[in-house]
Amino acid sequence: MIHGHEDLVKLNDAQRQQLCREIREFIVAHVAKTGGHLASNLGVVELSVAIETVYNTTYDRLVFDVGHQSYIHKMLTGRQADFDHLRMFGGMSGFPKPSESDADSFVSGHASSSVSIALGMARARKLTGENYNVVALMGDGAATGGMAYEGLNDVGGSGEPMVVILNDNEMSIDPNVGGMAMHLSKVRTKEEYSNFKKLYRKTTAIIPGGDTIYKFTHRVKEKLKHNLLRGTIFEHMGLDYLGPVDGHNLPELMQVLRTAKDMDRPVLVHVMTKKGHGYVPAENNPAKFHGVGKFNPADGQGLSAKKVSFSDVFGDTMMELARENTRLCAITAAMPGGTGLLKFKEAFPDRLFDVGIAEEHAVSMAGGLAKQGAVPVVAIYSTFFQRSYDQIIQDIALLGLHVVLCVDRAGLVGEDGPTHHGVFDIGFMGHIPGMTLLSPASYDELRHMLRWAVQECTGPVAVRYPRGTEGNYTCNAFMGNPNDFCCHRKGEDVTLITYGTLINHVLSAAEKLEQMGIRPTVLRLFSTTNIPVEKIAEEITGSHVVVIEETSSGCGIKESIAWAMAEFAPNCKIHGIDLGENFVPHGDPVSLYHLTGLDADSIANYVREVLSHEE
Repeated sequence: MIHGHEDLVKLNDAQRQQLCREIREFIVAHVAKTGGHLASNLGVVELSVAIETVYNTTYDRLVFDVGHQSYIHKMLTGRQADFDHLRMFGGMSGFPKPSESDADSFVSGHASSSVSIALGMARARKLTGENYNVVALMGDGAATGGMAYEGLNDVGGSGEPMVVILNDNEMSIDPNVGGMAMHLSKVRTKEEYSNFKKLYRKTTAIIPGGDTIYKFTHRVKEKLKHNLLRGTIFEHMGLDYLGPVDGHNLPELMQVLRTAKDMDRPVLVHVMTKKGHGYVPAENNPAKFHGVGKFNPADGQGLSAKKVSFSDVFGDTMMELARENTRLCAITAAMPGGTGLLKFKEAFPDRLFDVGIAEEHAVSMAGGLAKQGAVPVVAIYSTFFQRSYDQIIQDIALLGLHVVLCVDRAGLVGEDGPTHHGVFDIGFMGHIPGMTLLSPASYDELRHMLRWAVQECTGPVAVRYPRGTEGNYTCNAFMGNPNDFCCHRKGEDVTLITYGTLINHVLSAAEKLEQMGIRPTVLRLFSTTNIPVEKIAEEITGSHVVVIEETSSGCGIKESIAWAMAEFAPNCKIHGIDLGENFVPHGDPVSLYHLTGLDADSIANYVREVLSHEE
C-alpha cells in the first residue's frame, strides 16, 4: 500500500512497525530469487522508513554513499513491482539511478563521496533560491575514506543546513579497521553517556508535555553529553552531533531526524544498526550476505555450489609466494574477502594491510613499502583503482618502484552495472611510463604471471583478471616474456587479435567463421604495454586485422596497433570491436556481451561483414 511519502506519513507507530516486518520479508524473498545486496539493506529497514517519513525524497535530496543499501528506499518510492527484475538486464538497478525515479537524487557506487555531493546540492539550493532539505546517508565503512573528511571539513565550515547520517554497523563488506572505527566504538560504548541517555529518556517520558520539554531541554542534554564525551571528531569539525541512536528503534529514529531537520545548520546523526538485522543467517554472517547469488530463504543456503574464481587462485598463489619471500606483503582496501586474501590474512596477519576504503592511501603506502625494500602487492577492484590514478603515477611510476597492482574484477562485472564495470584500467594504466600491464587468460596463466610480476619484474606492474571463473581456455602459454604473444590458430583470410579471457569468445567466433568458410588467424597478447608489433606483423594473414577488446572505446590498444602497422604492414586495414563509447548497463554477462557485440556470434558476424566489403 506504500507508494511514497504521502502514504508513510498517514501511518501510526504500530503500522510502521508492521511495515518494517513486511519489508524484511519482501527483501529476503526477492533477493533470494535474483541475488543482490542483502545484509546491508536488512540493516537499514527502520532507518529507511524513518528517512522516507520525515523527508519527501522526491523533492528533498537524499544522497546515498555507495548506494547498495537503497533497496528499501526504492520500495518506499513506488518501485516494489520492479523487484522481480532487480539487477537483471533491462530491469531495476541495484544502485540509485536518477533515470529510474526522481527520488534517486544521484548515481552512487563508490564510497565516501556522499557528503561532498550533498554539500554541492545544499549550495545549489542557496544559489537557485529553492527550499528543499539535503541528507547524506553515509556508512561507517565510507568514513574510512579520506574524501569523507574533505567533505565533512567543508560542511562544518560552510554553515549550510544539511544532515549527515552516519550509519554505524561496524562493517563495510569486511569488518571496519582503523582509527575511525575505534573512535566510533568508544562513542558507542561510553558507559556514562549511555546511562545518562537512558535516564534522560525515562524522565522526559513521564513529564506532562514531555515532547515540548524534550525540545526545550535538548540543549542541556547536548551540553552534558559534550562534557561526558569531551566532544566528537565531528563536533570539532563544526557539525552538531546527535547520537548515538538505536537504528532499529523507529520512534526514536524519527524523533532524532525531525530534530536534526529543524536545526537549520550542519548536523551529523550517529545511528547504530546491525547488518543483516531480522534475518538470522545474515545476522550471523553479514560478510557472506553482503552480496549474494540466489539462495534458499528458509536457511540462507546458496542454490549453486561455489566455484573456484580468479580471486581464489590469486589468494592461493599469494600464499605460496609469501612462504618463499618474507618481504612480500599484501594490501587491500576493505576487501580481504572479495580479493581472495582471507587465507593470507590468517596465515600472515603481520603482512596483510587492510587500509579501509582508502585506495589512494593504499597505493601511496605501497610506494613507501617498495622504496624501503618490501614487495607490496595491492589487490583492488578495477573500478576502485580509478580512485588511485594520481598515486599510481606520482608515488609509484615516477620512481620506477616495484609495486604489483592486482586488478580484480577487470572487464564487465555483470549485475552491479556501470559503477562497477572494470572497463577503463587498460586506458589509464597502459600509457603510464614504465608500467607493464598483464592479462592472463586462465587460472594457470594468472599463477605464472603473478609469480613473474613478484619475482622477475623490477618496476611497476599490473595484473588484471576478471570476476568469476575461467572459460574453456585453461592452458598456460606465458613463458616469462610479457612482450610476446600466443598464436592460437593459423588461417589465411583475416587476423583476430585479443588479450585476457576474451580469448574464449574469440576462439568460439573463429570456429563459427571456419564453418562459414573463413579461416582466421587468432593472436593473443600477454600484455597491452610494449606490444611487439613488428613480430605481430609477421604473423598477420589477410589484409584485415580485427582487434577485439573488453574495454571502452578510446581506452584500448586498437589505435596504437593501427599506428604501428602503418609502418610494418601498410596495406593492412585495422578494425576494432570494443564495449563502445557509452557506459554499459547492468545485467547478466551473457546479455551484456551480446549487447556490446563481444559474444562469439557477434564477433563472427562482424568479421564476416568486414570481409564482405572486400568482395
